[in-house]
Amino acid sequence: MLRSEIHISNHRGEDDLLSAGLGLDGLRSLLPPELADPQAPTPAELRRRAIWTSWRGIADLAPGGGFAEVYGQLPAVPGQEFHAYATLPNARQPHRVLLQLPDSFDARRRCLLVTASSGSRGVYGAISLAGGWGLPRGCAVAYTDKGAGSGFVDLHSGLGAGLSGLAEADAPELRFSAAPQREPWVALKHAHSGDHPEADWGRHLRQAAEFGLAQLSAALPGQAPFTFDNTTVIAVGVSNGGTAVLRAAEDAEPWLDAAVAIAPNVHVAGHGRPAYDYGSEAALLMPCALLDARFADAPFARHQGEAPPLWRQACEAAAARGSLKAGSEAERIAEALARLHDGGWSDAAIAAGALSVSFEMWRSVGSVYASAYLRRGPFEMPCGFHAARVGADGEARAASATDVALWASDSSGIPTTAGVQLVSPTDSETPPALAGLSCLRELWTGDSEDARALRAAIVQTRAGAPRVGLPLIVAHGLDDGLIPDAFSSAAYVAQAEAAGRPLRYWQLPHVQHFDAFLGLPPLAARYLPLMPYAYRALDMAWADLQRNRGPVDARLRVAATPRGMQGHGAAALSSSNLALPED
Repeated sequence: MLRSEIHISNHRGEDDLLSAGLGLDGLRSLLPPELADPQAPTPAELRRRAIWTSWRGIADLAPGGGFAEVYGQLPAVPGQEFHAYATLPNARQPHRVLLQLPDSFDARRRCLLVTASSGSRGVYGAISLAGGWGLPRGCAVAYTDKGAGSGFVDLHSGLGAGLSGLAEADAPELRFSAAPQREPWVALKHAHSGDHPEADWGRHLRQAAEFGLAQLSAALPGQAPFTFDNTTVIAVGVSNGGTAVLRAAEDAEPWLDAAVAIAPNVHVAGHGRPAYDYGSEAALLMPCALLDARFADAPFARHQGEAPPLWRQACEAAAARGSLKAGSEAERIAEALARLHDGGWSDAAIAAGALSVSFEMWRSVGSVYASAYLRRGPFEMPCGFHAARVGADGEARAASATDVALWASDSSGIPTTAGVQLVSPTDSETPPALAGLSCLRELWTGDSEDARALRAAIVQTRAGAPRVGLPLIVAHGLDDGLIPDAFSSAAYVAQAEAAGRPLRYWQLPHVQHFDAFLGLPPLAARYLPLMPYAYRALDMAWADLQRNRGPVDARLRVAATPRGMQGHGAAALSSSNLALPED
C-alpha cells in the first residue's frame, strides 16, 4: 500500500541514474558535491550527495582498487526515477521505495533487480551493487530502505527529511518522532519507528518489487502489464540487504527468479548466533582480546606500536564488572580471547573486528537495534542512550534546517553520522565509549522483562530455508569481523542443506566486511574487496536464468591471495588476486 504520492524525476544530460552526473572522478572525490547555497540545498543537490555518499559508503573506488579496472563500469545511464513511501499491512510507519528505469530498458527481456539497503542506509544504499550491475545492462532496479534509512527528525524544531525536502514531524513519513521538545535530541527511523522493521525485511523487499512492476506498467503502457510471471526478477543485497534477500527467498510464492546474498547478517534457528548476541559480546570482550600480541599487525589495532588506551580501560572495566575475572592484565587478555574463541570467533574475524572496535560500531549498532527490538521512542532508548546533534563543545544543540536536509543525503542511518552522535548514559567513572555496554549485554543474557522481550523480537528475525527451486548464491568473507561467516552464512547454508535446498556458497579468504575502507593502504594490502564477487555472482545468476538452469549445489572456498604492498602503497588489484569463481 502506497503511503504517499509518487514523485517522478528525469535524469538526463549532465545528470544520470548511476552517478548523478558525477562520473567515476566525481565519486572518487574525497569531498561531497558542493551546494550552491548551503542554507538552501536543492533536491537535486541532495540527491547527488546521497548517491555520492552511498557509493563511497560501500565500494572501494580508489585507483588500483579494482572498480572499472577488474570489475564493474560506470557509464552515464539516463532515465527516470519513481519515489514513494509504502506501508506493509499492520505497520505503523512506511518504508521508502524507489524505481530507477533506464532509457535503455529492454521491455523484451523484462529484467528487474530488487534490492534493500545495507546497514540502516537510505534508499540509495545499494546503488553501488544493484544499480552498478543492473543499470548498465538495461535492467530496471527497485530499491527499499527496509524501514530504516536516513529519516531523522530534529525533536527541537520538529523538522525532518521528507521525500523531496524538509518536512514537519507530522508528515506521514515522519510520524515515528515525538512532538517537538525542548531537548535538542534526534529521532532515528530505524531505532524509534515503533515497528520491528527487521522482522519484515523480506516483505519490504517484495513490496519494493511490486512497486517496481507497477511503475514499469505505468511508464511503459505499450508493453504493460509487467508482472512476476512475465518479468525476470532477481533479488540482490549485501550485509543487512543480503538478509532481506534471504528472508524474501523463504517466501513459498515463486515471485523471485533468482537471489544473491552477499555477507548477509542472517540468523537461523539452531545454527549460528544472532548479531545482537555476538555483537554485545564483542563490545565487552574484543577491546581486551585485541591487546594480545598476535593482533599487533592488524589494521587499527596499534598506533605507533601501542594499543589504544581505551582498550586497556575496557579490559579493566570488564574485570570490575565481573565480565572477566580479576587478575593481571595478561590474564584478562587471555581470558577475553579464550571466551571469544569458545563463542566461535576466529582470529581472522577478531583481527578485522579492530575496525568495528575503533569506530565504536558495537555500541552504536547495539543501542539502535535494542531500541528497535523493544519499540522504544527517542526518549526511552534502552540503557540510557539517546541521539543528538552535538556541537564542537560536546553539548547537544538544535539542528539547523541545513543540518536536517543533509541528514537525508549524508547520513548512514546510525549514529555517529552526519553530525548526529550517539550519547551514552552519564557515568563519571566510565568513558562514554564504554558506558552502557554491560546493560546492552544483559538484555541478551538477563531475565528482566526487557531482556525477554528483546530475545522474543530477535526470534522473529530468523530466516527459514529458501524456497524449493530458487536459484541462490551466498558469498561471505572469511575475515569478516562485523558479521562473521560462522555465525551467519555458514549457519544458513547448514539449514538449507538440512532442508535439501541446493545453493551456491562461496567462502572468500582475505575478505572482510567494509570495502569502503580499502582505500587505506594497510587494509588494501591485507584484504580483498567483496564487490567483485557480488558482481560475479550476479553474472552467474543471470547466466543460469538464461539457460533455464535450476538451483546448483556447489560449495567453493575461493583460492584468493592478497595483493600486498608495492612501495608505499598497496599493489593494484588484479583478477589473479581474486580468483573469481567460474561456472
